[in-house]
Parts: sequence; C-alpha cells; structure tokens
Amino acid sequence: MLLYKAIVFLPLIGCLIVAFFGKPLGARLSEYITTGLLIVTAILSWIVFFQVALGHPEGLPIKVDVARWIKSGGIDVLWSLRIDTLTSVMFVVVNTVSALVHVYSIGYMHDDPHRPRFFAYLSLFTFAMLSLITSDNLAQMFFGWEGVGLASYLLIGFWYQKPSANAAAMKAFVVNRVGDFGFLLGICGVFVLFGSINFDVIFANAQGFASGPAADVVLSFCGLELTRGGALTVVCLLLFMGAMGKSAQFLLHTWLPDAMEGPTPVSALIHAATMVTAGVFLVARMSPIFELSPDALTFVTLIGAITAFFAATVGLVQNDIKRVIAYSTCSQLGYMFVALGVGAYGPAIFHLFTHAFFKALLFLCAGSVIHSVGGEQDMRHMGGLRTHIPKTFWMMIIGTLAITGVGIPFTPIGFAFTLLVIAALFTSFYSWRLIFMTFFNKPRASHDVMHHVHESPNVMLVPLYILAIGAVLAGTVFVGHFVGEEYREFWKGALRTLSGNHVLEEMEHVPVWVSLSPFIAMLLGFVTAWYMYIRSPETPKRLASQQRILYDFLLNKWYFDELYDFLFVRSSKWLGRFLWQKGDIGTIDHYGPNGVAARVLDITGQVVRLQTGYLYHYAFAMLLGVAALVTWMMLGSSI
Repeated sequence: MLLYKAIVFLPLIGCLIVAFFGKPLGARLSEYITTGLLIVTAILSWIVFFQVALGHPEGLPIKVDVARWIKSGGIDVLWSLRIDTLTSVMFVVVNTVSALVHVYSIGYMHDDPHRPRFFAYLSLFTFAMLSLITSDNLAQMFFGWEGVGLASYLLIGFWYQKPSANAAAMKAFVVNRVGDFGFLLGICGVFVLFGSINFDVIFANAQGFASGPAADVVLSFCGLELTRGGALTVVCLLLFMGAMGKSAQFLLHTWLPDAMEGPTPVSALIHAATMVTAGVFLVARMSPIFELSPDALTFVTLIGAITAFFAATVGLVQNDIKRVIAYSTCSQLGYMFVALGVGAYGPAIFHLFTHAFFKALLFLCAGSVIHSVGGEQDMRHMGGLRTHIPKTFWMMIIGTLAITGVGIPFTPIGFAFTLLVIAALFTSFYSWRLIFMTFFNKPRASHDVMHHVHESPNVMLVPLYILAIGAVLAGTVFVGHFVGEEYREFWKGALRTLSGNHVLEEMEHVPVWVSLSPFIAMLLGFVTAWYMYIRSPETPKRLASQQRILYDFLLNKWYFDELYDFLFVRSSKWLGRFLWQKGDIGTIDHYGPNGVAARVLDITGQVVRLQTGYLYHYAFAMLLGVAALVTWMMLGSSI
C-alpha cells in the first residue's frame, strides 16, 4: 500500500520542498530534488503497471484509504486511492512523461532565473493529475480536476512579464470554468440519482437504476421533469461538458492554442500528454453510466468527429511550430472521444496511451528546434535545419510517422467516419508540412541565426530518445492487451460495457476499404505536402492568394475568437461598464452614501452662513430668542 501512496505523494513532497526552500537550496538543487523524485515515481509506476495491468492480482480494484475527507448529510467521502488497470495505465502516461519533461527542462530552462518556481509548478501539476486518476469518488476527482486547472494557469502564465502569457493563462482559466460548471452540475445530478458520489455505489446501481420503471420522474432540471433515461442522458452530457472544457473539444477549444505561450516543456506535459486527456479519462471511468445513454454517446461521437475535423483544417495553415502541434493535439483528442462515443473504450485509452509518447516527443522536438534557432517559432523563418540538428530531425521524423499512422477502423460509417478520414488526410498533410518547412529546402533564417544553430544538449536529447522508443514500441507491444484477444484479462472490469456492445468484434469484420482508408489518407497527405513544400514551394502562396477567403477563414481559426469576443467578452464589458456607470455611480452612489453626504454638505453650507462673526448679529439673534421665549411663556400661561 505504501507503494501507491508514494507514487501519488512524492511529487507533492518535491513541490513543497522547492516551493518553501527553493531560494536557499538554489536552482540546481531544486531541479535535482523534483526531477529525482519524479524519476522514482515513474519507475514505481511501471512496477504497478506490470503488477496490476499485466499481472493477475486478486481483489481489483485495490483500495488504499488515506484519510476521511467529507462526512455531511448523505455524503460520506474518504480520500481513497483506486488502483485498477485504468489507473495503472494513466500512472505510466502521467509519470513517465512528467519525469522526462522534468529532465528536459533542466536544459531548456537553464537560463531562466525562476527555475525553482517552475519545477515546483511542474511537480504540483503532477500531484494534482495523480489525485485525479486515483480518485475513488467524484469529489476527489473534482479536487484533482481543479488542481490541474490551477497548475495549468500557473504554468501558462509562468512568464508573467509577457502580457500575452497573462492573457492566455486567464483565457484557459475562464474557458475551463465553463466546462467545470457543467461537471459540477453533473456531480450533483449523480448524487440525486444514486444517493452517493462513490464509484462503487454508482457502478453497482447503474444497471438497476436504468431498468427501473421507465415512466418515473426522477430528476427536475431547468424546468424539465425527466424520467430515468432522460435523467441519465442529462447527467452524462453535463459530465461530458466538463470533459469538453478540459480536453479542448469543439466550442470550448479556444484556450488550447493560446496556451502555447507557456514554456515548451509545459506544452509537452500538460497540453499534449496529460491534462488534456483528463476528459477522456473521465468518460472512460464513468463508462458504466455512459453505456446506459445512447443519446449521450452519440453526442460524444459527433463532438469528437467535428473537433477532429475542425482542428485539422486549422492546422493546415498555421505557421507557429507549436500551434501546429497544439491543433494536432486537439484533433487527436477528437479521435479518442469518437472511440468512446461508439463504445470502443479500450481503443480510446490505447490511443491516449500511444498519443502521450509521440505527442510529447513532437512538442519536445519543437522545443529543441526553438532552442537551436534562438527562440524563433515561425516555420517560415526556418528551413534547412536537418543537417544542423540531425538528432532532433530524426526524433521528429519518428514522432511524425507515429502520428500519421493513426488508424480509425473502429468508427462507424457515416458522418463521423467521413470527417475522421478527411481529418486523417489533413493530419498527414500538416505533419509533413511541419517537417518540410522546418528541416528541408534552403535556410530562410538570417545568416547570423544559422551561424549559431546548434544541437541541443544531451539532457534535452535523452528524453527524446526515450519517448521515441515509446512512440515506436508502445503500440506494437501492447495492442493485444488494450484491444486484442487479451482485452478482458488486461482491463479486469475497469472499463465496463453492456452485453450488447460488440464493437471490438465488429472491428475485425469491417470492409477492406474501411481499413485502408486511413492509410490512403495518410499517403495522400504526405504526397501533397511533399509536392507543395519540396517540389513546388510556390504553390502554397499561389493557392493562398487565389483562395484568400478560405485561407483567412482557416488562418483565423474559423473566427471563433472573434465570435466569442463579440458575444461574450465585449457584451460582458459593456454590461459591467453600464452597471458601474449607471448602477453603481449613477444610482447607488448618487442616492446612497454620496447623495447623503452631498445633502449634509448643502445643509451645513447654509447653516454656516449664520455664523458671520459680527457681535451685533449675535445680539440681535439673542434678542429674537428672548422675544420668542417670552411670547411662548405668555401664550402658554394664557392657555
């Protein structure tokens, strides 16, 4: 049991040591402490993976009670670690990538004066993510959910001197609050339906709840009286709303590209491999409920397919090397949600598992490129780098081959399938476009920049080598366990499906053209990118000028930022300014404190005029007073 607690709390210990004692310890020792603890955590995570996922332990899931947390009314929540195959897979993903990012950051951030703070934030994020994936109830999951949101805000805005970094951090925080509001409502809905927020109680009663009297009204929401089926659908959609925000799905995606303002290691850790997969983890963990709502699963499928297509179209024309990979992440997350939506939970987590390695590899390679060219991120100012940084080049080739080889044989034929095949074509195109623009043709950077181009140090290259091995082998070695014949022995009930869910069997019997579609799309994307950026480099400029409206539409990300700015940002500012000027100043202050104070000043201003300082004025006033007193006494005595 101590093993599982060590995995979760060692990053927190490193964070607290460096946060409170980083200044006296110094930057170098702070790096070594946090990185060393993460390496130990990663090794322990692989041990747990082999013991739990690949072994045959009894009594899964394993429960490790840490402390009693909340006991109020009907809510009785322990802080308990839930260890099963899904948790062990996420252990490997989170801690392996986090440890490698820590090592990589030692080289990438070596000139930054605030390295202790940076490494404390990285370890804080890792602890929050581990709290999320080990949660045994929805309250604990929400704690980790908000924790990774906080750490993301701190890391995106790490370079707080840059206004763009502050704006990006605020944007990520606000957009995620929208999704988190839905998630919180979903948690409340689960409690209303099942009387508990503990996973064991929810999962044990889900099937029985759904099979109860269909006409019973069990939930009132926004004026609607919902029966059992409708209530399950609403609760699932609210939970998925949280997943949409955290995993940057269509409509709540706008924060992810701007998050590239943070240091590149942050992009690799949070916005490629770990935090953005929290939404996928949530839906997979809550699969016993989602399986009971076909309508919710259909919605998940559609949102995932639209996200995959949308992000791929925008990635076609981006010039910032990190933003291309960011939109690639957004698109690949869409693939995962499509898999979840059609009930293929194993393939979805398998893609999450392999994606972590090759996407972290691509981001860290991008960081190595940026490091070599003095901070330049615009691919239009690169080119011809493969001979200067050959190790980075080959590592990026491996990552690109991994991402363009993503297959989608498990998706249904129809609208979603069409969008995903097109997205696969676009993915191949923009991935190879990045390679060709960055590493091929003549250098487009200045002579001074090219003169100083250099390969990254080994402390940055070794993590690339390890991630490259993961990108190559993770899919090959473990595919049989995640989605193949050893599926049930591997998952051991961590992913639950209804008896009528035969999607994994149907995968084996799809038409040949369905299986070949991703490969053909990948090949077409590669050939098109090669022609446009190697054979005929003038073609992209000519197309952009001929199709200016479409080009601007994609370059401006379908104008979602402008639309949201008009609908929400400007309207909120106008409302706030109106309430400030007319409500606060014009009404409350005018008739309230300021108005009373002004009237007092007016009255005292009139009264003070009586004080002239002349003796005969005071004598006359006293005479009037005496006359009034005598008159009153005379009249009073006569009455």
